[in-house]
Amino acid sequence: MKTVKIGIIQTSCTENIELNVKNTLEYILKSIEKGAQIICLPEMYRTLYFCQTQDYEAFKTAETIPGPSTNIFSEIAKKHEVVIIAPLFEKRADGLYHNTIAVIDADGSIIDIYRKMHIPHDPGFEEKFYFAPGDLGFKAIKTKYATIGTLICWDQWYPEAARITTMKGAQILFYPTAIGWDSKEPDNVKPAQLDAWKTIQRSHSIANGCFVCAVNRIGTEQDLHFWGNSFVSNTLGEVIFSTDHTTQSANVVEINLDEIDDTRTHWPFFRDRRTDFYQDLSKRWLD
Repeated sequence: MKTVKIGIIQTSCTENIELNVKNTLEYILKSIEKGAQIICLPEMYRTLYFCQTQDYEAFKTAETIPGPSTNIFSEIAKKHEVVIIAPLFEKRADGLYHNTIAVIDADGSIIDIYRKMHIPHDPGFEEKFYFAPGDLGFKAIKTKYATIGTLICWDQWYPEAARITTMKGAQILFYPTAIGWDSKEPDNVKPAQLDAWKTIQRSHSIANGCFVCAVNRIGTEQDLHFWGNSFVSNTLGEVIFSTDHTTQSANVVEINLDEIDDTRTHWPFFRDRRTDFYQDLSKRWLD
């Protein structure tokens, strides 16, 4: 039986970057004490979610890769032999920025990066002002403990992203996230929004016979109340672990990777795909 222990870090953020980093490190160590082998942080763990508005000052918080965060996480990963999934505001070059994940393996090396492919631009989520779209494609990254796929927040709504990442070999799809309710929205739509968020990601587990781990932040920042509810779904889409929407936490969930083969054998979606008739999916719309 091939098991892996996933560490889920659900935190809130302040305006103080040093405090946010210190807080995150404390929860990483807590998850390590509980036996975590692959640890995932929320989207842009280091700062407030500044994308609610367009503010040039926010660019000053971006960092290079390697850089301050990866240097710290590499040391921890090597010392404790853990994999860390670190979502960062990346400064790639002067005037060029990405919403990026650095994957640090258990030997402390940065084995790969993923740049967010789908960039939203809506009221309260003005990310196109800050981030260039990812140009590295979808990836399956072989770590010491499992082959993982790393996608970011808005990516989670796209079945194509999950499918391609899984087809490349990902056993677990990680979705670091910063999503919440707008304070101006009526209360009666909020449960439906949260349910839709969970449902679409559970569907990736079902359609691809893989595990999904969604890691969200909590707290209220300007007009957004982040809803937490970080969770793990198994290869049948069942939620096998979930947090609440108010508590900072470091939780560890053990999964059995052997379930992937068993599920795909009984639900052979990959066997029955009609790849000879899917060409239209490469078009924006069918007029």
